Amino acid sequence: MTLTFATISSRIKAVFVDTVLIVILAYLISETLTRFEDVPVYVRISLFTIIFVLYDPLFVSLFGATVGHSYFKIKVKSKKQPQKNISFFSALIRYMLKYTLGWISLLTISGNSEKRAIHDMAGGSIVLEE
Repeated sequence: MTLTFATISSRIKAVFVDTVLIVILAYLISETLTRFEDVPVYVRISLFTIIFVLYDPLFVSLFGATVGHSYFKIKVKSKKQPQKNISFFSALIRYMLKYTLGWISLLTISGNSEKRAIHDMAGGSIVLEE
């Protein structure tokens, strides 16, 4: 089985789509919550945590792709077993590092044959074209 690794441009476009989606979801949730009186703080925190922190790791671990990845026909898979998704824990590590390092994480993509970013190395993942 020949693996085709995703390009940096498709990865950047996927992140852009996911960012727009997250902003829209946050706006919709915020607007919805304003229609209710006395929404507990823990409900607000929980909803925004799900959107901002858990969206990427949940989608990547369950489906192998976020909405942005799917739109650009790329998948995040396990480096050791490319037919499998990475675990939630690996996806969470991968996302936190991607979020923390930002564009710096992408600097290693052109420097290796598997086009792996720093966050892919930390999460034990590869990003493939479908």
